[in-house]
Amino acid sequence: MMKSVNKSLVLNTIRIEQPISRAEIAEATKLTRPTVSTIVKELIDEGMVIESELGASKGGRKPTMLLINKSAAYIIGIDAGPRSVTCVLSNLSGEIKHKVTKTYQAQPLSNESFIQFLIHCIEEVLQTDEHEEKTIGIGVAMHGVVDVKTGTSVIAPILHLRNISLKEKLEKRFNISVQVENDARAIALGEAWFGKYESLESMVAVNLGTGVGAGMVLNGQLYHGPDSLAGEIGHMVIDIHGEKCECGSYGCLQTFVSAPSIVRRANNIMPEKKITSSKKVYELALKHDKACVALLKDTGNIIGIGLLNLIHTMNPDIIILSGGVSKAEQFIIPAITHVIQERGLTKAARNTKVVTSQFGDDATLLGAIAIILTEVFH
Repeated sequence: MMKSVNKSLVLNTIRIEQPISRAEIAEATKLTRPTVSTIVKELIDEGMVIESELGASKGGRKPTMLLINKSAAYIIGIDAGPRSVTCVLSNLSGEIKHKVTKTYQAQPLSNESFIQFLIHCIEEVLQTDEHEEKTIGIGVAMHGVVDVKTGTSVIAPILHLRNISLKEKLEKRFNISVQVENDARAIALGEAWFGKYESLESMVAVNLGTGVGAGMVLNGQLYHGPDSLAGEIGHMVIDIHGEKCECGSYGCLQTFVSAPSIVRRANNIMPEKKITSSKKVYELALKHDKACVALLKDTGNIIGIGLLNLIHTMNPDIIILSGGVSKAEQFIIPAITHVIQERGLTKAARNTKVVTSQFGDDATLLGAIAIILTEVFH
């Protein structure tokens, strides 16, 4: 047990600090140098770690530096959204080697047809036998409510599907580990992993797209709650007299700030423009369309209220926004910031940093990859 813990500690230290010498690993981990040397030899023999150029001398011989062998294994990451599926093949550094995106054609989907859809995407992204042999896991970021223990999609509301046995079916087909996570929580994990936020005590990633969800990382770990409902902020009630949400409740945050809700509100305000997408609202706002600018600023105000509730509930160090709606950041971020600064309970709450993801459309995919990487390195 202790040997396994030490091995993970050394491997993760190399991942974070690379290139790094054996002596530096011993100093960082507080393990003895002979222990570090033994573990490093095992990792090199297994192909997980490689030696690189010599480092700077501190009085003796120049040390040999160590790196993660990013090509030692491959990971499949899947963004299973409400409109399409994107599947990628990645190395251990999160570098995407191959990507396939497919839009659902047959409607309505059944559980079985959805599973077959995923299988076809995975088969296409596994181009060679070499990739298939070296693939160690499949991470699935799924919209809706996910039971992470069983790898089941409990509710995929926009697809109108329930109880999809993703882990069971995909492991049976590909005979490798499959981990399933809610998409917003996957994004949070990806931001912590690849965005270098692992050292923060707490952070939240909010996905603003077809739906609205959040992932919360506390002390480096995703928080799920006992029933895997943590982070469903899209169903935080903002207006008890508001419009009916897909969940059956009324006035949910999602009914105001999701992409389809922005389209609906735009057409209520300016029916003559026949808005078909939230992207169109953004494009018109860029052309100084006053109604679209006002709509996006109002959307930012409402998002701000939702985030303020989140700040007062869990007090995160940072909130990271992703998803299509977040691309209108020049209109929504100032409004969000104004609401938080005006209504925050304390100075610390008012100064909570809100930023957009640096990973753009790949944020969910990197989260799916990170689901497997956490299994490898921790």
